[in-house]
Amino acid sequence: MTTVSAVSSRKGRNVELALLVFAVGIVALAYVNVGIAVDGAVPPSLVAVGTGFLVITGVFHLVMRWRAPYADPLILPIATLLNGLGLVMINRLDLANGRDLAEGMALRQLMWSALAAGLAIAALFILRDHRILRKYTYLAGAFGFALLLLPLVPGLGVEQYGSRIWIALGPFSFQPGEVAKIVLAVFFAGYLVQTRDALSVAGRRILGLTLPRARDLGPILVAWMLSVGVLVLEKDLGSSLLFFGLFVAMLYVATERTSWVAIGLLLFAVGCWVANLLFSHVQRRVLLWLDTFSTEALETSDQLARGLMGMAAGGMLGTGLGRGRPDLTYFAESDFIIPSFGEELGLVGLFAILLLYVLLIERGLRTAIGARDGFGKLLAAGLSFSLALQCFIVVGGVTRVIPLTGLTMPFLSQGGSSLLANWTLVALLLRISDHARRPVPDPAAPSPLASEQTQVVKMR
Repeated sequence: MTTVSAVSSRKGRNVELALLVFAVGIVALAYVNVGIAVDGAVPPSLVAVGTGFLVITGVFHLVMRWRAPYADPLILPIATLLNGLGLVMINRLDLANGRDLAEGMALRQLMWSALAAGLAIAALFILRDHRILRKYTYLAGAFGFALLLLPLVPGLGVEQYGSRIWIALGPFSFQPGEVAKIVLAVFFAGYLVQTRDALSVAGRRILGLTLPRARDLGPILVAWMLSVGVLVLEKDLGSSLLFFGLFVAMLYVATERTSWVAIGLLLFAVGCWVANLLFSHVQRRVLLWLDTFSTEALETSDQLARGLMGMAAGGMLGTGLGRGRPDLTYFAESDFIIPSFGEELGLVGLFAILLLYVLLIERGLRTAIGARDGFGKLLAAGLSFSLALQCFIVVGGVTRVIPLTGLTMPFLSQGGSSLLANWTLVALLLRISDHARRPVPDPAAPSPLASEQTQVVKMR
């Protein structure tokens, strides 16, 4: 005979607080290390930057104790540490280019971090239950597709460095694709919860794969055409791969059929092959990927070559924070921030940073497993996979595993769009994990109201 007893979940907020203190300590130590290595003294901006970062972290933790006490205790510290390390590297690049805190990018990054954390806190206040988002499934889909197409609007979209993925509003620029990945994850989760039974219906078995019925191929064909449209019209290979890969991954999680993955990979390979034949910007990316150090490739762009040589200079243990030359690579603070860390922290330090992403993604997938509703499972899995796929695209691009794209590394890279989107992603994962880890009331236990009613009856 087996006895099943309920186990109360630990809130884990004290663990979160200890990890946050540890994360802030690492960031402060790295910031001091950069100042000593570059200027030979503790940076005078340490108090201002450290206080600002500590206030942001402390406020977020207090809100977690109040609004999401059962949320996963590792997600917030990992995101905080990654955000802080990115801030340190951006400050290091400012110093290399002769910019102080007032006129450099580090102060703006700190301000964007505060704004992004504030948006995440607001999301925790407004969204008390993630299941409310399911009501807006098709609205989220329409909004997500509109965000993807927004850079194509004349007078609003801006083409930068060959890709049209930005919109300009006066002095401010924004990358709507960063927000689109979250909104589309909500749409995919709501849509697949409703249709997964039909999509799981067995079809013909060919070459060991059970292929879906022809009438069920519509969703993946639409997603494929949309991703190819992004690749062709906006010249953005990274976003195209991200959105299509997100849909295929969530489709697999919903149906548990490997045939969807095989069809998705085949469709994307066909799309990339045709794009390589027809469009010159794709051909340039492939040239830089396959023959980086050729004369033709270097005349096109030597950015990738510089990044690879920087990482090679770092070796196993790196040159040390503040002692390398990551500023020689173009966009070292955004697209190529991973080679910047690879040069100064070496392979060991870079693997440590990648391990932080692995842990963050693992906690997101663990949240998906623990979610009690199908929509929450799919949404948490989709958000986690989008983070994993974006990391793969960025790291794979700068290490020549795949062609180089224009995506930024979550939390590390300089830019407000990326910080706002990824901190919102963290807030959604925290909300889902709070619901998943919250103890379920024991139905066998009498409620206080029932006990009072029983006592009243006995008295009568």
